[in-house]
Amino acid sequence: MVRQKSRYLLCELNVSDRSRLLLLDDRAVREAVRATVARIHGDYGAALCSLRFSVKYLNAHTGIVFLRCPKNCYRLIWSALPFITSVENQGQKVPCFLNCLHVGGTIRTCQKFLIRYNTQQLHRMLPQCKSEEEKLQVRKAILNCSLIKRNEGGFEDEAESGEDDEE
Repeated sequence: MVRQKSRYLLCELNVSDRSRLLLLDDRAVREAVRATVARIHGDYGAALCSLRFSVKYLNAHTGIVFLRCPKNCYRLIWSALPFITSVENQGQKVPCFLNCLHVGGTIRTCQKFLIRYNTQQLHRMLPQCKSEEEKLQVRKAILNCSLIKRNEGGFEDEAESGEDDEE
């Protein structure tokens, strides 16, 4: 059997009111993306999107979403993401938009990128802190940003591990 290659889109779900993120679930995001792909790319896009498209991970607190799709149609989904203006869940419309941060061949490469991205965001926040207590909390958060993998011989840092195939 031939292995079907996938692409993972790491997206950020942006809303004006962060408390509205808790109203969303992976089914609602999946249906919003499918409907938008069908609207933008027609029946062809809808058919490709229905094959193996799924939402692998949704963090309702941070708004991070991992979308998995077949390798041959990730560009259709990627190009339709800017046209999502709201996600409807249980009769409530949440106005939002999806910002694609990274496209990777594996979930692991997306996780590594997310750690680097979060570290950069925390470094940007550091000069904006008003008190020393805030600065201490941000520094502590920066130090906690690491991807550690349990190995037989101990721990392995992300710098020591080999990069995954992106193509």
